[in-house]
Amino acid sequence: MKKNNRRHSRRIFLQCAGTAMALPFLGGIKLEAKDLSVVKNSLKILTCNIRVDLEDDAKKRVGWRDRREACLHIINQQEADVIGFQEVLKNQFLDLKENLKEFWGIGFDGPEMDQHTTGYHGIAKNPIFFRKKRFELLAAGGYWLSETPLVAGSMSWDSARARNAAWVRLLDKSTGKECRIINLHLDHVNKEAKYKQIEVVLKESAQYPSGFPQILVGDFNASVETPVVQSVFKYGWKDSYAEVNGDEEPGYTVHLFKGEKYEKKDVGKKIDFIFTRGGIKTEASSIVKDAYNSRYPSDHYFVESTLVFD
Repeated sequence: MKKNNRRHSRRIFLQCAGTAMALPFLGGIKLEAKDLSVVKNSLKILTCNIRVDLEDDAKKRVGWRDRREACLHIINQQEADVIGFQEVLKNQFLDLKENLKEFWGIGFDGPEMDQHTTGYHGIAKNPIFFRKKRFELLAAGGYWLSETPLVAGSMSWDSARARNAAWVRLLDKSTGKECRIINLHLDHVNKEAKYKQIEVVLKESAQYPSGFPQILVGDFNASVETPVVQSVFKYGWKDSYAEVNGDEEPGYTVHLFKGEKYEKKDVGKKIDFIFTRGGIKTEASSIVKDAYNSRYPSDHYFVESTLVFD
């Protein structure tokens, strides 16, 4: 019996040691693993426009390799349960997967990417990451913000480039509750394109019962007073940030890697949002303005919200 106990203890020790050895590494990056397996009725969600990996940015020392560590560190410190990313290229997606091992990442691959071997052809993706231990994936999908949403890489309404939305339907394994998350990035140039694109998303999500918990996150390239965001409200969605902080304009979320030194900060507005619909209330929400080692993770601030389910 004592011999079996010693074997059992040794096995537990080796399992723990293996877990410690499995902390994610990438190019010298080390992230502290977080144990967030405690049963809770709230969900913390983060929306992150991480900026595509561009050669022009690298020349200015704000490329992905320059700020990757800052981005991953700040994301890890937020201890989110679900993260919606925008402006993600394949190498960035692989970096996120490698360094956020406690998450599943979904919503990147598709025929428009499989047909090409180099570059991103004007297409960046909006993957959703969620914690493996907490959630079971019930369903997932994606579509293009165009008149032909099932045609890969399709564009309409003079959109500057192809835009898409990704979604997941998750089951919280500890509470038995379900929710649906939609992640998008609207056009950055054409006002009509933005409006038409959000209409595609709002009509699709309206097929679910009004009480079913849904969360809509992303870069809307539009501020709260615009027809784009006002149409979101007309479909019964709530702005989680305004729900707890009030309706006053909180200010810019785009800062071009300059943070508080951004020249247009006095006129800039919030264009990154977390909206909720159905049986969800907002407990807290803020704009994440952190830098790490004097580097900002992106040309956008991230936005976080803690949500409570009815």
